[in-house]
Amino acid sequence: MRLSRFTSYASSLLLAAACTLTGVGAAHADSRDERAAAPAYVALGDSYSSGVGAGSYDSGSGSCKRSTRAYPALWAAQNAPASFSFTACSGARTGDVLANQLGPLNSGTGLVSVSVGGNDAGFADVMTTCVLQSESACVNRVNQAKAYVDSTLPGQLDRVYSAIESKAPSARVVVLGYPRFYKLGGSCLAGLSEGERRAINGAADHLNTATAKRAADHGFTFGDVTSTFTGHEICSGDSWLHSVNWGDIGESYHPTAAGQSGGYLPVFRGAAS
Repeated sequence: MRLSRFTSYASSLLLAAACTLTGVGAAHADSRDERAAAPAYVALGDSYSSGVGAGSYDSGSGSCKRSTRAYPALWAAQNAPASFSFTACSGARTGDVLANQLGPLNSGTGLVSVSVGGNDAGFADVMTTCVLQSESACVNRVNQAKAYVDSTLPGQLDRVYSAIESKAPSARVVVLGYPRFYKLGGSCLAGLSEGERRAINGAADHLNTATAKRAADHGFTFGDVTSTFTGHEICSGDSWLHSVNWGDIGESYHPTAAGQSGGYLPVFRGAAS
């Protein structure tokens, strides 16, 4: 009887070992891993998503200047999504996203990020005007941009968001906004006037408000980065944004690597979870 019990016990141990070695146990582990895996992720948008200003650009991305230090690449490295497609591109407007960036989206896409609208509203021209011309010219140009945001941009954002919904109906979509550029009453002793800085910050808030409204109307999550950049604006003494960068003018007024990792990534991480 004792021998029979010992034989039965030993057989059970051997069977358990065999199951593990032949993959029966591994199948359960694999299924647990699959449940824990991050969803297929597609990163769309403009230079604030491609990572202009953060350096470490992928040479294969050409003028799109996609950075390994941009928040989409950082999130993908940390979360190992089922797949990662990074199509955000420097200078992209809403029409560019529609024409050139939506290819990777499909019914299996589980997560999408996008920042777009600043170039449509004339971001580069606003900053050029404010840097090179008078305060009144700057404020007038800012007001023109705000009028565009009110009259035209919502329809353009709707087209982008509707296309994302159509191509990736199951995806969680996170729309990222833009930071305020300047700390008012800060440490800058030269450059723009305080009135110009205030007008530019107001334009960023105006754009964010309009974008957040369109995102909400489509059931998307809006990621507001103004709070994470607070204390790290230009003139703060610890800026996460480039001011005028004469060495690479295209990086001017874009987040540094610290801005991507400390300003954008936490907001996206929270919205994506």
